[in-house]
Amino acid sequence: MLRSPLKLAALATAAVPHFQPTSVQGSSAAADERFQVAFVTTADGNQWVVRAGLSTASGAQMEQSDGLLRLLAKRVPFSVPRIQGTAIADDGTVVSVQTRLPGSPLVWRELRPGSVIARSIGRALAALHDTDPRAVEEAGLPTYDADAYRARRLATLDRAAATGHVPSGLLSRWERALEEVALWKFATCTVHGPLEGSHVLVDGDEVVAMTGWEQAGVSDPAADFAVLSVLAEPAAFDTVLEAYAGARHDSIDPHLERRVRLAAELQRVNALMDAVSSNDSELVARRKAALQRLDEAVRDDESLLPAAPGRRTMPEVTPSEPAPAVDPEDIEVVDFQDAGSDDETVEIPVGARQEVAAGPDRKSDSGSRGSGDDEDAEDPEPSSYPIEDAEAKSGERGDDAADDAPEDAADDEPDAKDAPDTSDNDSKDEEPRGDIPK
Repeated sequence: MLRSPLKLAALATAAVPHFQPTSVQGSSAAADERFQVAFVTTADGNQWVVRAGLSTASGAQMEQSDGLLRLLAKRVPFSVPRIQGTAIADDGTVVSVQTRLPGSPLVWRELRPGSVIARSIGRALAALHDTDPRAVEEAGLPTYDADAYRARRLATLDRAAATGHVPSGLLSRWERALEEVALWKFATCTVHGPLEGSHVLVDGDEVVAMTGWEQAGVSDPAADFAVLSVLAEPAAFDTVLEAYAGARHDSIDPHLERRVRLAAELQRVNALMDAVSSNDSELVARRKAALQRLDEAVRDDESLLPAAPGRRTMPEVTPSEPAPAVDPEDIEVVDFQDAGSDDETVEIPVGARQEVAAGPDRKSDSGSRGSGDDEDAEDPEPSSYPIEDAEAKSGERGDDAADDAPEDAADDEPDAKDAPDTSDNDSKDEEPRGDIPK
């Protein structure tokens, strides 16, 4: 239920003692958003954020996340919201009052490749993902390992399939990705949940705060990149991911980007299920149409799955003209002479010895690097399901590339002192040595 900004300000007076609003600025909330927000200035000049949950579940999430934020405040290098008071309206709506954080919200579409802000976002997410997951457990928020998180995704997909609104091609595509064991061998970590541009506050070129922690928990780090990967330019997303990989204490898993694409696509499933739960037939039709457009866009795309092991094939030989027939009478017969049992000295060229000696010691080094889709085209960026109406970009990014590092030429040749000394044999034309008869 949406309320006027004045009504929210009035509810805030019940949440915080001596709260005296002097001005209020409201923000609209779409039907599929989970919170209504108003910005209030009080008589003492302080600024506050008043948030009202638009459902019982969102209100409960808002209160539960506050326990985590109290633990995160000293563990991350940016500010997080702190609830100063809560109130419950007559209809059961939970209203919270928070101190307004510094900084201005971002719009993912405006993020530029190589920018300082993009790198700051990557470092901020790395710091969050490196936070001890026990803080989330202590706050009582959901925690999953990789297998449990994958099972949860499959369960959500099953419920969506039962609605009959998800194209069979998408169901098959997502089931294959969720059942690909290689994609789900990673360490879960502390995550924010689908991170929208409005959640990230910047001052100058640095991230100074993050809001919107209602879906925080311990799960797949790919979840925090899902919306960003869809709305930002591909090169800007790559900048964020590059800075993130460089700042993480642990190396990122090789299939992170594939799961980011999967998480972005599955956001549409969550949007569909929310529309079904709200019994909004018009919204359900919009979500269904979005899924149909995605199905057409990714019909021949295999980027969610790791590349199959390549098969070595013999080079194709171009047929040449047949060789002329050979007359047996033109073949010369040479008498065969047995060499007998006499011992002979066989000289092994130095080059051949070097190849034999160098063979077992040859080394090669290789390295690999991760690289870096839809619907709501309105600006400013929507806050709940911003990927509904943007162009689907699944498949724009290729699979992870692997570049072989050049071998060190010094490792290919043994030291000169290791080669046998055959200078006498090379410089003198001696007869083979044998026993001298007495």
